[in-house]
Amino acid sequence: MQLALEDSRRLTGPNLVSAGPGAVIEVRVEGGSSDSLVAAWQTRAAEILAAVGWPAERTYIRTHLTGVSLALSAPIDALYAATEVNEWALDAAVSDMNGEPPVEDCTAAATRLQAVIAAETNPALLALRDAAARHGVMFLSDDDEASVGMGAGSRTWPVRELPGSDDVPWDAIHDVPLVMVTGTNGKTTTVRLLAAMVGASGRTPGFSSTDGVYVGNELADGGDYSGPGGARTVLRDQRVQAAILETARGGMLRRGLAVPRADGALVSNVGVDHMGEYGLHDIEGMADAKLVIARAVASGGTLVLNADDPVLARRGAPRQATLVWTSKDSTCTPVQNHLAEGGSAVVADGASFVRVTGGRRAELLPIADVPLTLGGAAAYNIDNVLAALALAPVLGVDDAEACAALREFVPSPDMLPGRTNVFQLDGVTAIVDFAHNPHGIMALADTVRSLPATRRLVVIGQAGDRDDESIRELTRAVVEMAPDRIIIKELTNYLRGREPGVVPGIIADELNRLGTTAEISHSEGELSAVRAALDWCEPGDLLVFPIQAERDAITELLGSLLESGWSPGTPLPKT
Repeated sequence: MQLALEDSRRLTGPNLVSAGPGAVIEVRVEGGSSDSLVAAWQTRAAEILAAVGWPAERTYIRTHLTGVSLALSAPIDALYAATEVNEWALDAAVSDMNGEPPVEDCTAAATRLQAVIAAETNPALLALRDAAARHGVMFLSDDDEASVGMGAGSRTWPVRELPGSDDVPWDAIHDVPLVMVTGTNGKTTTVRLLAAMVGASGRTPGFSSTDGVYVGNELADGGDYSGPGGARTVLRDQRVQAAILETARGGMLRRGLAVPRADGALVSNVGVDHMGEYGLHDIEGMADAKLVIARAVASGGTLVLNADDPVLARRGAPRQATLVWTSKDSTCTPVQNHLAEGGSAVVADGASFVRVTGGRRAELLPIADVPLTLGGAAAYNIDNVLAALALAPVLGVDDAEACAALREFVPSPDMLPGRTNVFQLDGVTAIVDFAHNPHGIMALADTVRSLPATRRLVVIGQAGDRDDESIRELTRAVVEMAPDRIIIKELTNYLRGREPGVVPGIIADELNRLGTTAEISHSEGELSAVRAALDWCEPGDLLVFPIQAERDAITELLGSLLESGWSPGTPLPKT
């Protein structure tokens, strides 16, 4: 049996492996079972935890197709030290399996590690955490800062300059409504819808997402902030009166949940993406990862699940949360069973969005009145609207306010950059969307097929960190759009370990295997692919641009063409 340590890291919150903070090691196991390793590690972990003075801490194990995750809990003020404790336990376990004494015996290791723990511990941090718990408000900490309360009711201090609990103005400390949003696709759109709804209620929303951290309409910090860092930035901003946190799979797997509790949480869907990372090898494992978010609402919060997703429909609510189902089919079995038991759902019923609570039916607004749905053609955005309507009450937004926001929410580059942005260019329709995995492309394909077009062109490419089969599945989803022309793009900045030309080659091979009749060409980048499409198009054409790397440049180009009154067949502006 061969073992390889792939990762050793801190866990700062509830996560896929354990219930709270601690440390985890990812071990790749080849040529045998991990059972002997697990048994040896558990013995050594219990020994070193007792030796360093942490006898009450627990161990956790998650086995998977290619190895095992070995985790132990630890105090929040000694998580770096906890990784070293865990690494000693693994090294000692491997020595035991090889019939050799450990390089460092337990007594010597405990002496060394106790010094590491002592240098890291922060009694004032733990005292502030405990005081926040007594006052029933949020406590957050990281390497630099600690805070109590949320948003407008928060206070933050340097982590080594913390006040005593008697010096905190607890009467001014409070939480604000908080929801978390995860899923394979639709997260950012739903987050922005919820922020618009909070704004319509007259309060200042704060949200973190893959587009950045926003407070109201102001971009506080640009970049991908869908992890714990973005969450803390939102929750420590004293302008924020309600918080919406996009919670990506990667952040939950690397560090755990950013917050231990929330008023509401959403899992929008579960699709195949980033398989193979952190021991996720199938759709059920991905569902486990997404449903970690349910831990945040396990004590009575609201959990929103999409009944149209077959995995979620089968799994249901894993915790003691108040479940709200959403569905585009009001007669689907999970919804009907839940309503029969007195539960709640938000559904598309006929041509309207409808809320059903305790047997009472309230028609909210016509689907056609929501610009984001493209008149009902964008089924995936109907899903996103349903999810936002389900979470809106948790944020203190009433139905009238939520519906007013939906009527005004336009999928423009300003309000929803890179998500179903539609440009009408003198008879040519161009759609820019962030769809970047098979699940997202299949949803986009449903919309594309429902829109009238003389000819259809699709640009396709993929980052190099997806496996070959995922790239082929993405290609098959593009073919479902029945395109007349396909432009294969090279994502130079997203090679991620692949050589140039390899991913486009896989795409081309799959197109050839499928026997597509579409005209196929290649481009060295996204912007050049879009320009080639615009040179090709004629009135009546539909251009579909799933964009990952050059969104701003492409939306700027299309916006300038729209503003200048550009017509197909006329020259494009020079780059």
